[in-house]
Amino acid sequence: MPKPLSSADLSRVEVVLTDVDGTLTTSNRLEGRTVRALERLKENGLKLVLVTGRPAGWADCWLRTLPVDAVIAENGGVCLAWSRRGRFRKMYAQPAAQRGRNRKRLVREVQAALKRVPGSKLSTDSPYTEVNIAIDYNEEAKLGPTAVRALESFLRGRGVTIARSSVHLNCWIGRFNKLSMARRLLRAQWGLRLGKDEPRFVYSGDSLNDAPMFGAFALSVGVANVCDVLSELDQRPSFITAGREGRGFEELAAAIIAQRKTQPLRAAP
Repeated sequence: MPKPLSSADLSRVEVVLTDVDGTLTTSNRLEGRTVRALERLKENGLKLVLVTGRPAGWADCWLRTLPVDAVIAENGGVCLAWSRRGRFRKMYAQPAAQRGRNRKRLVREVQAALKRVPGSKLSTDSPYTEVNIAIDYNEEAKLGPTAVRALESFLRGRGVTIARSSVHLNCWIGRFNKLSMARRLLRAQWGLRLGKDEPRFVYSGDSLNDAPMFGAFALSVGVANVCDVLSELDQRPSFITAGREGRGFEELAAAIIAQRKTQPLRAAP
């Protein structure tokens, strides 16, 4: 089992990376008090990165309206970040030609899966994706475990990568994920490397598609609702909050601010 958050040494944290659905949101809503937690982290000099399966269209909006430095979207398929000159910087996991080919194939495979499993449908925000496509199983649709397993089995059998968030089955073609883009962003944006036992980065999440991040970050934190899927995670968070969803993230933010020693952000040697 993960250790309680109170046992984590957060004093040297400089970059906070966090999932969104079920981690920042509470009952599918981003509440003002959770946004305020993000604001307090920024006021205390932290770098903030959202890491989500949501579409690139959401990432564009969040980067413009929330106090964050970057948004990794579509499970690592695309990343948007502010440059030092105050302009958008956009990175993709795959080159344009490859994205085009994979997108056409992905649409075909997902459409075939939807026809195969009665009641399944795309998420309503899928039109705003560029790389990933999401099937809704727990947001507006309510698919049971049998239907979810059938979708996963069919699509994996056709060579599609699947990652389950708290609300969607995220589908793409390629070997990228949240972690591969996080490593790339840290290096490109700030000249930082994610090493073993690294104390400068913390990641918070709650779901199955957070597993690669939980495994790579020494300071990986699950908000309490991660317990709902803990038995299914092949890589678990090191620590866990007492609060669920947004309350859990607020707990983490408060702990970081309370422990953190003021240090300049610096590149790894």
